[in-house]
Amino acid sequence: MINERKLIAALQHGLPLVSHPYAVIADQIGSTETEVIDYIRFMKDKGDIKRFGVVVHHRQLGYNSNAMVVWDIPDDRVDELGECFGQFDFVTLSYRRPRHLPDWPYNLFCMIHGKDRTDVLKNLDLMVQHCNVADIRHEPLFSNRCFKQRGAIYIHTDDDKKAHRA
Repeated sequence: MINERKLIAALQHGLPLVSHPYAVIADQIGSTETEVIDYIRFMKDKGDIKRFGVVVHHRQLGYNSNAMVVWDIPDDRVDELGECFGQFDFVTLSYRRPRHLPDWPYNLFCMIHGKDRTDVLKNLDLMVQHCNVADIRHEPLFSNRCFKQRGAIYIHTDDDKKAHRA
């Protein structure tokens, strides 16, 4: 039988980058790969797990520049253009947000990564041309620093507490 707390504690640190990540998780919690997969499916069916996400450590991959591009898109075109933007490998996020008028007219955000600032702007130009949005107001907001990226922590283990104090 799976210990749910142990499984969540193991999953919240991400899946190991191996060919059978659930087998590694199973070894960590004293279970089997099949039991882990079945229990994750059970938690998903119950609604306890909504999705698995990816944290991209883009700087470690050589992508040292990124910009959140904010768009003021007509509401009836947001879904269409969000899908168009999401087609590009260099776009890692594309999501809708409410406008905060009159100060913030932007309703669609997408993150573009590149090797440098010029690369990001070249990628943005490619998107603008391909998606035919030259007439739509947008602004690239470049990051000045990198914040710690990680998934959510649901169960604090002794290792988490030690890392937090460090």
